[in-house]
Amino acid sequence: MTRTIIVAGFATLMALAGCNTVAGVGEDVSAGGTVLSNTAQDVKAKTY
Repeated sequence: MTRTIIVAGFATLMALAGCNTVAGVGEDVSAGGTVLSNTAQDVKAKTY
């Protein structure tokens, strides 16, 4: 369990290393949300 926590913490640090500021993190999260939203709309359009 301790190893899992360490690995998760390291992965989080590596992900955040690409963002220099809190605004950068916000932009990354926003971009991810946009991709998910667009994908959901595409799937919805194809199924109806």
